Amino acid sequence: MKKPVETLKSYITDVADFPKKGIIFKDITSLLESPKGVKICLDSLLSGLTNKQIDKVVAVEARGFFFGMLLAQSLKVPFVPVRKPRKLPRKVVSQSFDLEYGSDVLEMHQNAIKPGDKILIHDDVLATGGTAEAVCKMVESLGGQIVQCNFIMKLDFLEGVQKLAPHPIYAAISY
Repeated sequence: MKKPVETLKSYITDVADFPKKGIIFKDITSLLESPKGVKICLDSLLSGLTNKQIDKVVAVEARGFFFGMLLAQSLKVPFVPVRKPRKLPRKVVSQSFDLEYGSDVLEMHQNAIKPGDKILIHDDVLATGGTAEAVCKMVESLGGQIVQCNFIMKLDFLEGVQKLAPHPIYAAISY
């Protein structure tokens, strides 16, 4: 019998040379196409939250939304979207950051996080850590307390974990 991690890895498709030559992209589309795979992944992500109080789930556009919403629903807490610039209609807090392939900016509604809120941050993959670090900075600038940074997978060779210290990190899969 396969371990849950090995089973979950079987739902991830490697795509060579995407988005540029030399990159092996870990595609979660095949995971999303499988109700069984989604359940295995959600159960794993929830198992990393045992005995942790979460007030809100903050998830990153766009792939982080898939499981971010499921986590919020399962935990019975509000979902807070983090989006690209000019996608949110109210006053926002912004944070620029570096990516593996360049730089970008993320935004979140200013009133989405209240001081003292216990926050779970979720995204699909932890690579170099720039995206998650930017979200951590926004949450903390609004007074939120980060309980954990959650990912479907982390790419250990890119050492993104270092940018998120001292925040706890959970990933269902590591490569």
